[in-house]
Amino acid sequence: MSYERHGGGFSGGGRRRRRDDYDNYEHRREAQESPDQKLKAAIIKFGEVDAEQELPQLAAKLHSQELSSVPAIAEGFRLAVTEQPYKIPSYAALLYDLSIPANNMNHAVGGEDDEPAGFTKPSLGRLILDDFWKGFQAYLDKLAWRETRLCIHFFAHLTVTNLISPQSMLGLLQSFTAVLDEFGVSNGRAKRAARCAVEGLMRACALFLACYSAGRVLKEHSASAVIEMIASVQAYNDSVVAAKWLVHPLANLQFPKIPVDHADEILDCAVAALKTLDLSDFVDVSSIFPQPYASMSTSTIVPFDLPSVLVPPEVIELEVLSTESSGDAPIKKEEWPEYMLSLFDNDVTPDPKSPAGYAVRSDIIDIVEIFEVNRKECARILVEYPKWSVKGTFKPRPGDPTDSPDRIPLLGRDWQLESTLIETILGAQFLLPESPAKPIYYTALITELCKLSPPTVGPAVGKSIRKLYAYCADGLDPEVLRRFAEWFSVHMSNFGFQWVWKEWVPDLALPAQHPKRIFAHRALELEVRLSYYDRVLKTLPQQFQEPSAGAMPDQAPGPTYEYEDPSSPHYDAAQGVLNQLRSRTKPEDVLVYLDTLKNTLSETADVSDDPDTVVRSVTIQSLLHIGARSFSHFLNAVERYLIVLRALSGSPEAKIHVLELVSSFWQRSRQMVGIVFDKLMQYQIVEPADVVAWVFAHNAGGLNWDLLRGAIDKANGRVVVARRRVATLRKEDDDAHARAKANANGGADAAAMEVDAETMHDPQVTQSEDSPQLVSALKAYAAVTREQKSTLARVLEGFIHALRSSSDTARRVITADAWDGHASWTDEEWVAWRTWMWYKHFCRVYSPYLRSFVTTLTVVSFSSLETATDDAAVLLKRIWRMSTGQE
Repeated sequence: MSYERHGGGFSGGGRRRRRDDYDNYEHRREAQESPDQKLKAAIIKFGEVDAEQELPQLAAKLHSQELSSVPAIAEGFRLAVTEQPYKIPSYAALLYDLSIPANNMNHAVGGEDDEPAGFTKPSLGRLILDDFWKGFQAYLDKLAWRETRLCIHFFAHLTVTNLISPQSMLGLLQSFTAVLDEFGVSNGRAKRAARCAVEGLMRACALFLACYSAGRVLKEHSASAVIEMIASVQAYNDSVVAAKWLVHPLANLQFPKIPVDHADEILDCAVAALKTLDLSDFVDVSSIFPQPYASMSTSTIVPFDLPSVLVPPEVIELEVLSTESSGDAPIKKEEWPEYMLSLFDNDVTPDPKSPAGYAVRSDIIDIVEIFEVNRKECARILVEYPKWSVKGTFKPRPGDPTDSPDRIPLLGRDWQLESTLIETILGAQFLLPESPAKPIYYTALITELCKLSPPTVGPAVGKSIRKLYAYCADGLDPEVLRRFAEWFSVHMSNFGFQWVWKEWVPDLALPAQHPKRIFAHRALELEVRLSYYDRVLKTLPQQFQEPSAGAMPDQAPGPTYEYEDPSSPHYDAAQGVLNQLRSRTKPEDVLVYLDTLKNTLSETADVSDDPDTVVRSVTIQSLLHIGARSFSHFLNAVERYLIVLRALSGSPEAKIHVLELVSSFWQRSRQMVGIVFDKLMQYQIVEPADVVAWVFAHNAGGLNWDLLRGAIDKANGRVVVARRRVATLRKEDDDAHARAKANANGGADAAAMEVDAETMHDPQVTQSEDSPQLVSALKAYAAVTREQKSTLARVLEGFIHALRSSSDTARRVITADAWDGHASWTDEEWVAWRTWMWYKHFCRVYSPYLRSFVTTLTVVSFSSLETATDDAAVLLKRIWRMSTGQE
């Protein structure tokens, strides 16, 4: 038997078996999908290749279904509309095709039955729309704002096709503008309701005019109603000046002056775009939104009247947990206006204040938010977005067949897709006070875009970096600068740390505290964390490598053990403690040894240092020295000697000294300082308030926001954990009481039991016999709540003292025309300005917690400013009142 025959037969048989196995797997997989699931999948995948060609086949397939399949088809439409908003015009065309009576003849849904003369069966499209509305009502009831808004987009397109009556569409939009007149409406609720109304009105009016010369249906139906809706949104938008001032990403300490350049607020843009359409009487809108149904006739369709709706009230969210009074009622997380940085000119990327620009930017934001769960798919869809937009909106990519010299772009368009995508993604990532998603998601998404199209996305990223770097000198908010440095460092790590640093060499002559110098130092520090000191150093020009430049340290990050040198004072004492710890001596024996060492130091005549201070220093540094090998070594050492650490930090002064020792030991690694501080707070060796006090005591070179934020988050997080435990134990207690009562009653009537159950869950009714676990949890909750309040008060007092005790030079940063001369500021002025901006950020990002304790904190922290009239006191109080809703 030849080798070829044997080998060939074996190989061929193997391929056949593998193919058969694959076919069997595919068959089993398809068999597991129900017919309804296949219908939904077909609807969701509609248009992936060519929507125009796919529409007749999919419509025929849906027409052939039984009446029982209508709910599944409607659900497919709901999923597609809310998860693929860029396809909404195509889905409107599909539903229109399913609604034409002529197409329904002889099909299962609209076939011939024994019906009375003159009876007309509803079309398949009408049945689907009926069911779709039920899903929309469910979204509205749950206040799923994005899904609700995207459904309104769909309804607006259907209004153009005459599937929905203009009158009912107008009524739907009016129900959302009515939210703006609610007493005490929150920023988040009003902003989302306003966007629903504005975007629906924009599409319905604009699209109808674009399709039909009779046009302006909504406005012609009730011009006064449309004008009133626009005025209502404008009035609300004008009422939130204070909130806008607090979250603008560029420097501004003079309220109510808000910079108008380099940043666009989303609702501002929506109102401006709508007013532009209104002023033009919705005439120049033929190329804003895709209209695949424009050539379809609507004369044979009876419009669907949308039922009247009432936007339900807000529900309490359980994300932020704290109250001033009982501590049981959670408060809702604060919502703020959304300013997105503008990085390019309007001839490069869309102007969001224009109707077409707002539509494009809104679509991209929705895609980025929806596909957060799959960054690769998100990147693919973003690159293919021109396929779903009006032709001529974006410049063709290199090699695209449409890229020809005689190509005629749309008037005022021809934007660059890649620059538009990067600008929008970074705008979302740098939203204040917090980005909608984790910042790392946006970083990873940009990386995926670069991988898909390096020649086109890479230059857009480079231009964005240069623009953001230029904004550093224009007063970029320190929080945005911090996120910019994090994104820059991670992005560089993904692409070999290749950046043209020589462009920024002249900026090394700026003051050390200038924002550009701060950014460069922070970015390089983060790059070293992501790689190695030597590797990052080699990527820099010689000017950046010099220690005097302040960009890179003179050596790699690492520990600084004070007692390494035998000539150091107390070297022998440190060696003795180090030997005790290395030999894993029992904590009790270590304490005995430390007492002995303390007595020895006390008896030494030439020792001027306090024995307690010396013992604490050698012990803490020796413990850190052992734990410096790795993070696990550090945790093991801390957990083994918790008793020793707590004995050494028994007083407030001792706790501050411990933090000093940690900072000194890890002075060449700010990352490790933050990690060790966090673990010391976790094991309650120090408290968050101690870290706050230490941060403000070391504010001379600029506030360390990372450490301050870690302390605040630790205090707030303890409250969250304690409340959840109380809620769990309370439920268990209530269930136990209910079971006990049921057993005692021996089957009492159900009505009485329901009344008893409601009474048990009433927070004003105290149970007569709480379990010991619940009593203990309530005490712990009260303790951490006091700690939380104390920490916030410490932060406020720290800011007040730092900002009011500044020198005359530093105080000039808040005068009326201070920013005009910022180019000549010294380090002192930059430090003061950055401290003011961190105070502003603290108030806006932690405003839910501050509002819950507003009475106590006002008395405790602001009592000294009650009658003060100096500029610093006035600005401190103004920012406080704005962030807590008092102004």
